[in-house]
Amino acid sequence: MQIKTHSIDHRDISYPPGGILLWIIIILELVTFGLGIGGLVYYGNLETELFHTSRLMLNAPLGMLNTLVLLVSGYFMADTVAKLKSWEMEASKRSLLLTMLGGLVFVGLKSWEYYEKLSSDIEMADNMFFTFYWLLTGFHLAHVLVGLVILLVIWINMKSKSMAVELADVESGAAFWHMCDLIWLLLFPALYLVF
Repeated sequence: MQIKTHSIDHRDISYPPGGILLWIIIILELVTFGLGIGGLVYYGNLETELFHTSRLMLNAPLGMLNTLVLLVSGYFMADTVAKLKSWEMEASKRSLLLTMLGGLVFVGLKSWEYYEKLSSDIEMADNMFFTFYWLLTGFHLAHVLVGLVILLVIWINMKSKSMAVELADVESGAAFWHMCDLIWLLLFPALYLVF
């Protein structure tokens, strides 16, 4: 197994980890979620009682647990990159595996939360709060699933003895994963705590 690190000079601040295109995508995703959260706040100010009552129907402890899971997963993703940079391949693979495990736990907890909502007949069309809830958390969940696929491909490449691992690829996966963390850190208080 080889680690290729020569393709990018990380001392050049004009070239961020993961590349310019990835960061354009990340910025667009953050703007998209920011607009969604802005809409949530706007309509929440118009219908404060409805939004408060609806928010109380969410499972805030489960949302907090999801937050902790993603934060721990984000730590292991950062550790993956750090270990790879110091040529600790086995430790890097373990950290990446723990990152993916955290992502799978998040998906499981979010699926359980969705099951609770659907079992209580809480759907997107019920009111504006739940429209935002389903759209924002569903779109975020889709990003987590895409992130898991990206991380799985990286992990397979790391496990393969015949393939070289590009540090830039791992950093790209890390940047995308941390974007998912950041989005959730914005969504959790907006949906579960504010109203």
